[in-house]
Amino acid sequence: MRQLIVLGFVGLLAQLIDGSLGMAYGVTSTTLLLAAGTAPAAASAAVHFSELGTTLVSGISHHRFGNVDWRTVSILAGPGFIGALIGSTVLANLNGEAVTPWVSGILLALGVYVIWRFLALGGRRPTFRSRPSAGMLVPVGFVGGALDAIGGGGWGPIGTTSLLSSGRLEPRKVIGSVDTSEFLVAVGGSLGFLIALGSQGIEWTIVAALLIGGVVAAPFAAWLVKLLPARVLAIAAGGIIVLTNARTILLALGMQPTAVWLVLGALAVVWFALLVRVARLERRVSAARAAEDAASSVSVGR
Repeated sequence: MRQLIVLGFVGLLAQLIDGSLGMAYGVTSTTLLLAAGTAPAAASAAVHFSELGTTLVSGISHHRFGNVDWRTVSILAGPGFIGALIGSTVLANLNGEAVTPWVSGILLALGVYVIWRFLALGGRRPTFRSRPSAGMLVPVGFVGGALDAIGGGGWGPIGTTSLLSSGRLEPRKVIGSVDTSEFLVAVGGSLGFLIALGSQGIEWTIVAALLIGGVVAAPFAAWLVKLLPARVLAIAAGGIIVLTNARTILLALGMQPTAVWLVLGALAVVWFALLVRVARLERRVSAARAAEDAASSVSVGR
């Protein structure tokens, strides 16, 4: 019972992060399940089956708060489903360790770019160009779905990072659209694992615990995305991208775990300082805009 409660809390925490920043449910849950001794295929399968419920509730919640761009979802979800299905059946037996550092290097660079892009705005409002093209969304969906099935996580880091760095959707709609389209990715991955493992290879108690925790957190995370300013969301998501991928790269380079945690701790301090700075800037900008609006309404009344 204690283990199930812990797993439920893992699902809650993972979905809170994923639903508010667009990534980390699969990575967080799979990492903790592997640390607890669960076999890699069984861990990834349990995460994907639990996501059938968490992503559905998360998508509904994001839609209700206006965080979803349905054109993006309609193009992104199909290739994600196909990628996850192939990844969980054909590619699951391949060694993904060799390619992981290279993917992490690309994502790390994009994460740094996301942070720089929104910091460089200063007090100006972020503007967003036309929505992402199908030529961009299709490969992002396929690669994200395949990596998600192989490693137990990857849809959020690939999808959210790529769309944020493109600057074509405001951060809350990037997060909401990626989270909503993840439902079909979870369906594809789950079908593949059923084909590869059979129902006997699925730890259903783990699935239930993760599912309950994730469903509880999903609506609150969607509300948080609606509430936070675009700049704060972008810096928060960019920090998660940098931290998670820096860890992967440092470990792949052979750095000792203690040294890795020291580096990550230093990066986390810098990230927190940037978040505080951006939050204060947003408060000042909002106060200035409110004063301008009040002055305009007074002049119009005269």
